[in-house]
Amino acid sequence: MEMNNNGAATSSAAAGGGGVSTSTSDSSSAAKRNSKKPKYSRFTQQELPACKPILTPGLVITTFTIIGIIFIPIGLVSLSASEHVVEIVDRYDEGCVPPNYSKDKLAYIQSSLTNKSCTRTLNVPKLMKSPVFIYYQLDNFYQNHRRYVKSRSDKQLRSKAYERDTKSCDPEGFVLDGPIVPCGLIAWSLFNDTYGFSVKSKMLEVNKKNIAWDSDKEHKFGSDVYPKNFQSGGLIGGAKLNSSIPLSEQEDLIVWMRTAALPTFRKLYGRIEEDLQANEQITVVIQNNYNTYSFGGKKKLVLSTTSWIGGKNDFLGIAYISVGGLCLFLAVSFILLYVIKPRPLGDPSYLSWNRSPSGHPN
Repeated sequence: MEMNNNGAATSSAAAGGGGVSTSTSDSSSAAKRNSKKPKYSRFTQQELPACKPILTPGLVITTFTIIGIIFIPIGLVSLSASEHVVEIVDRYDEGCVPPNYSKDKLAYIQSSLTNKSCTRTLNVPKLMKSPVFIYYQLDNFYQNHRRYVKSRSDKQLRSKAYERDTKSCDPEGFVLDGPIVPCGLIAWSLFNDTYGFSVKSKMLEVNKKNIAWDSDKEHKFGSDVYPKNFQSGGLIGGAKLNSSIPLSEQEDLIVWMRTAALPTFRKLYGRIEEDLQANEQITVVIQNNYNTYSFGGKKKLVLSTTSWIGGKNDFLGIAYISVGGLCLFLAVSFILLYVIKPRPLGDPSYLSWNRSPSGHPN
């Protein structure tokens, strides 16, 4: 009986031990199932083979030198191309105001009785080869204002079927006669100053074709959409549009509708497709219609040639030269520092990725 009792007791203990082992394995497997630890892979643990350069003095000095040698010539070429661009800039918003309105410019521009015609004379400093691009420049005009940018209907501009889609155009969406096409504040404020050019009493023809992007004409402005009820309200914002010409051919409007990101911007007005000789006097007759006086804006007329780099822009060349010069300066500084006060390099074999293929120290 004792043996049986002991055996029974032993069996019971063994049975109890087996129960504990089973419950432990169950809890372990449950913990694994509930674990949020991601599945191991060399990719997720960033243990893939990779280039891990050691920044030795020789490598750093060589890199800075190469950058300097490449950047400085690029900057000099860019600056030279910019210097070959001939540009004439004339601010006329103040000069075109009659003396008796010099203290009340707003009354001058808002009155329908005042003469808005103004004659300016420009001197050609150097030979300007055709085509000579004509721009108007506005300062302190925030076309990037959120409400202004949103005040348009792209669907209406693209298709006649969406003529009445003017939800985003308030307050220039509807008049009593129906929807305004094109609607919105951007179109309503269309620039309406005009320029006429002559040299020695000979009129210069201004070509206003192909001044807008082809993508805008083909995809953003419909050939079946015609101006309707435009500038017919009580408050006139800017230029009027010819109601017999579709929007896809109204390039002044298309250029204006591509809003600028900064408060000072230029927009293409046209091209003079003949050479302007050095020291010639260009007579410009301006119709000074656009109101910039109410918000302290400025208006400028710009005549410019172009080069392979575009218009006149010294910034790109100066930036390249500055960065290249800084890199050469740093390279020379590191050379002097390495020669005057050298420091021995540590043994790369002690780096973690050299001690263990997995990228972790043993």
